[in-house]
Amino acid sequence: MERVISRLEEWIVVIVLSIMSTIAFVNIVSRGLLGHSFSFAEEVTVNLFVALTFVGTAIGVRQYAHLGFTLIYDLANIVVKNIITILVGVLMSLLFVILIYFGIQMLMFQIEMGQKTPALGWPQWVFSMAMPIGAALCLFRTVQATIKEYREQNRKGEQSV
Repeated sequence: MERVISRLEEWIVVIVLSIMSTIAFVNIVSRGLLGHSFSFAEEVTVNLFVALTFVGTAIGVRQYAHLGFTLIYDLANIVVKNIITILVGVLMSLLFVILIYFGIQMLMFQIEMGQKTPALGWPQWVFSMAMPIGAALCLFRTVQATIKEYREQNRKGEQSV
């Protein structure tokens, strides 16, 4: 299952980045050669950038590529390392749960109000789904990474004793 989600995340990033790049390139060429700009280009690229950001964050958490200050962690004993690992995991999970909650609230409001995108006239919630879905992916990866890091840290601690 994890492998399927990993491939899905990677394909989403590839497809979304390709679509964004293509739309931006065509819009620039059209504006330069024809003097005409596509009104939907900015709308689509900005909304896809949100999806790209969340899915990219989930991949970053999965690969431990997120930024962190580890001086205290590196100098700490196994008990303090476990506390830090759990604390960071809980705080990151809390952030993503909040984003999921408010993302769903935003979606429900947009559906209720019948909000449409300005240029294309599509339902705004179609693009806004990126926030709760992306945050759910990030939450899944955060829990997974926290458990993995906790287990590896304890395995290292047992080997050093």
